[in-house]
Amino acid sequence: MKAMILAAGKGTRVRPITFTIPKPLIPILQKPVMEFLVELLRLHGFDQIMVNVSHLADEIENYFRDGQRFGVQIAYSFEGKIDEGKLVGEAIGSAGGLKRIQDFYPFFDDTFVVLCGDALIDLDLTEAVKWHRAKGAIATVVMKSVPKEEVSSYGVVVTDEEGRIKAFQEKPSVEEALSTNINTGIYIFEPEVFNYIPSGVEYDLGGELFPKLVEMNAPFYGITMDFQWVDIGKVPDYWRAIRDVLMGKVKNVSIPGHEVRPGVFTGINVAVNWDKVDIKGPVYIGGMTRIEDGAKIIGPTMIGPNCWVCKGATVDNSIIFEYSRLGEGVQLVDKLVFGRYCIDKTGAAIDVQAAALDWLITDTRQEPPSMSPLERQAIAEVLGLESR
Repeated sequence: MKAMILAAGKGTRVRPITFTIPKPLIPILQKPVMEFLVELLRLHGFDQIMVNVSHLADEIENYFRDGQRFGVQIAYSFEGKIDEGKLVGEAIGSAGGLKRIQDFYPFFDDTFVVLCGDALIDLDLTEAVKWHRAKGAIATVVMKSVPKEEVSSYGVVVTDEEGRIKAFQEKPSVEEALSTNINTGIYIFEPEVFNYIPSGVEYDLGGELFPKLVEMNAPFYGITMDFQWVDIGKVPDYWRAIRDVLMGKVKNVSIPGHEVRPGVFTGINVAVNWDKVDIKGPVYIGGMTRIEDGAKIIGPTMIGPNCWVCKGATVDNSIIFEYSRLGEGVQLVDKLVFGRYCIDKTGAAIDVQAAALDWLITDTRQEPPSMSPLERQAIAEVLGLESR
């Protein structure tokens, strides 16, 4: 069976992470989110997978290659060009990406599934496809019901009693929402859907194709299913996904490594004297990371591999990416550290290099800059940060 993963977006709402990591490769405890999707597809018999790529396309292709090590076959449709020796992404929309593949050669010749490459899901795809076929649908949107007070964060789908889609509302107010069923970015199509998508132009599934199917009264349905769906659309979403995994709320994602103490998981060769640090789970610490005496780590927290947490530092409810050195006495509460950036839960970021905070967060692969404690304290006070 055939499927497509949409992986061409720039991920602007997850910056600065997506400056160097394409959204489908954002790690959920060291494993790219798209890898979970590939595993789900394989589990339900979808072993031929097309992926459209654009932003940082080579990163995705180099990781998944032909799919052999994942038990599937994968091919890529690049959307963009080479300019002065560099790949420049030029995405052509979700529907445009599908049409480009079909125009190249008719790959989609039977019922196929389309997934957005930036969500954790544990959907029963087999059951969804069975329902779609029983309805005689040309297209089906897999929906999820959310509490009414949350509808303004999503695209709402309005259906009749038979499940036929009648209208869409993009992030309506609670008062205006006509439904509590939301679009999860999971779709089931028949090849006939390509009759509704123009060739050679940028074209979007949600914004253009779906309203067209409603207008033309095509057999277009929505099915509400009960499943876990964690969308990594924005930095706060990513934060919530990591927290949920650490707290055991995501069924198909386990914490890697070994549980060395209750709720504390580590990779291999972590350098730490457990009797001289204060660690409260759930916490994950990646391999080859050093935790100095006197450090305090409060979960839910993830510290990536090859990190260094200096003495007296506190890491509380935070996400620390690989190769991060946290300076002596630094207090990180509700922060995400990615390279040279320190990000809060709303997505607001500080460039620690530009802010002369190299002593606060550095790369473990370089020598830490020298700065007197008085200089550190003065900068921290100006920026409203804590340091000892």
